[in-house]
Amino acid sequence: MAYQTIDGVKYEKELLDLATAHTTGQGEGKLSKDEVADLFKSANDGQGVTDTEKGTLEYIRNNFEFTDAAAKDFDAAFASL
Repeated sequence: MAYQTIDGVKYEKELLDLATAHTTGQGEGKLSKDEVADLFKSANDGQGVTDTEKGTLEYIRNNFEFTDAAAKDFDAAFASL
């Protein structure tokens, strides 16, 4: 598993890359409901979501834009971790 350090904090690179890929190129630049589902599927790829993955998801929530519906889905999924 690869990591990326931002402001001294270690995050999971795969999740950051996925969020970046979903918000660049074609489209409105916001994470959609399907893309939020992809993020949580990726985070839950092992024996559960690690603290690093949770921190990365929190970073994504605070630093990326979401559609309103995607923000609701994200917050509900994050709360259930």
